[in-house]
Amino acid sequence: MQVQYHPRLAAPRTDSAFFFRFFLAVFLSVIAHFSFAAESCKSLIATGNPEYPPYLWRDPLHETRLIGANADFMQLLAKELGIAIETRYVGTWARVQEEVKLGRADLVAGAFLTLPRLEYMDYFHPAFRETKSVIWTRSDSTLRYKKWSDLAGKRGLTVINNSFGEEFDRYARESLKIASVPSVEQALKMLNLSRADYLIYEEDPGLAYVAKMNISGIKTISAAVSNEGLHLTLSHKSVCNTAEMRGRIAKALYKLTRHDVVSKLIEHNIELWRRQAR
Repeated sequence: MQVQYHPRLAAPRTDSAFFFRFFLAVFLSVIAHFSFAAESCKSLIATGNPEYPPYLWRDPLHETRLIGANADFMQLLAKELGIAIETRYVGTWARVQEEVKLGRADLVAGAFLTLPRLEYMDYFHPAFRETKSVIWTRSDSTLRYKKWSDLAGKRGLTVINNSFGEEFDRYARESLKIASVPSVEQALKMLNLSRADYLIYEEDPGLAYVAKMNISGIKTISAAVSNEGLHLTLSHKSVCNTAEMRGRIAKALYKLTRHDVVSKLIEHNIELWRRQAR
């Protein structure tokens, strides 16, 4: 008698064994990835706007290094984390953002919060410093500024890739005529030569540059364009961007901001900048 094959008598399927091996491989791969990241994250590279005294500027004695209040703050953060942080000069503010996008720099030591930047870096809260951006004009200017719409029809200037908050940036794109130039020094020269009606820039850094360049006949208008927080950020592509490291940074940042250490660092670095500018 011939025995016929019946599907119910076939060898048991091995789906469960296959999926077990598959998920085990995935699990081990994830563990290996985070182990590699932890071993690779032995130091951090911070950078930022190199034309931003008293917060950051290029060290005249070491051209690959940034100094200033934010650089000093990075060293306090490094002490809290137990990991070295180098605050490095990598180029212009525009170049800084490209380096962070590519993961060649880990941290930005001072950035305003904008939606496009969220696409390539994580922001830590709270902000470690609040800044005030104001309108700069010539002393003989008749411009009266109280609200954003007062700038309509005027020729404005700002520095490339500067942001003054998501809301103002959107309004400026839609309603104002603002040209961007590579540096604040160029912007101040253009304003002084009447090639623009106003400049939008932060108050403290602007005053530092006016003093350095010995420019007279320029004033600020007290009403703020925006008050923004300076945040510490971490590149999405940084090998140090792990849940464990983000938690450590957030904890250390919270501790440092509670003691308002940045205010003291700014006072010291304003004087340092003035001495170097002489």
